[in-house]
Amino acid sequence: MGLDSRLDENGNPLPAKVYSALQAGNQSDGGYNTNVLMLLHLPAGGGKAVGISIPRDDYVALPGHPDGTSMAKIKEAYGLTLDQKLRQLVNAGGISHADAYQQARAAARQAEVATVSAFLGGVPINHFVEVTMAAFYQVAQAVQPITVCLDEATSDTFSGANFRAGVQQLSASQAVSFVRQRRDNTHPNLDFTDLDRERRQQAFIISLAYKLKQAGTFTNLGTLRSLIDTAKQNIALDSGFNLLSFAGEASKLAGGNLSFTTLPITGFGVRNGQDVNLVNLAQIRAETARLLSGTPAPSSAAAGTSTGSGGKSTGGAGTGSTRAGTTGTTTSTSHGTTGAAASSSAAQGPDAATSTPLQSSGIPCVK
Repeated sequence: MGLDSRLDENGNPLPAKVYSALQAGNQSDGGYNTNVLMLLHLPAGGGKAVGISIPRDDYVALPGHPDGTSMAKIKEAYGLTLDQKLRQLVNAGGISHADAYQQARAAARQAEVATVSAFLGGVPINHFVEVTMAAFYQVAQAVQPITVCLDEATSDTFSGANFRAGVQQLSASQAVSFVRQRRDNTHPNLDFTDLDRERRQQAFIISLAYKLKQAGTFTNLGTLRSLIDTAKQNIALDSGFNLLSFAGEASKLAGGNLSFTTLPITGFGVRNGQDVNLVNLAQIRAETARLLSGTPAPSSAAAGTSTGSGGKSTGGAGTGSTRAGTTGTTTSTSHGTTGAAASSSAAQGPDAATSTPLQSSGIPCVK
């Protein structure tokens, strides 16, 4: 879960220099929406892992109806639950505001995980990691520069993005802009959407894992512990999740044993005055079951060559184009097998190309 908050884990403002680097406003901006949602499935007994991005604006049912809301964008389950729980605790009295805030955050995390699980068809989620903007920036600082690749030059004053085409290395501040960009006010023909931003986030994770593997970080216990200690400053995770153990598994994924897919939408719409993503729930659940079972994509998707906002790909299941490059961010995890193989239709919607799997075999080149 990638949280939109511009605050630290205690709800306090970040240092001014961090706000300057983030280029995302200050403590008054953002909020408690989970603007990044990914499910990472690690098959029992090994095998290829799969990452699934859930678009933040998908219009879904909210279990428990937090703050009396039955349907909303999937990202809102967190903030609505936090607001409801915090108000209940404060009104009941007998607890400090700081403790009430932490309990409300814990309830919000549980609600978001439950919402994602229900949306995907009851997929069991064993662990979670919640990452704030500050946490992302701190990790990027510890490992910069990060090598990425872009199909075209692009710039955007809202996120601070200003990138040339091709392979390039980014500073920590530029990395924040890279994963936040969802528009281009210089090249409107690029037609950015939130789905392209999710593709960037997938590409960043792959590039980060590639760099850590190339640098031998996964096998250097001292360096790995230092990186994890940095990451822990502004992240939250469940008590049973061992980051050091997970890092050992992550080293295996960086060599091509991980693919990322964005779940399809059927279009854009307006609900309760808000712009939302429209989805076919049966299609979402069938596609999720297919991905988690490792079943190949239907043969109907195999015709032709797709080139677009999802990165270059060829053939059926497809692979994002990759370049080795040179080196000088909430993820929920699901273990074991889940469900039986299910058929699904090809991805639909305005940005269907973003659902073409992005592979971890090198530095992916994306929009």
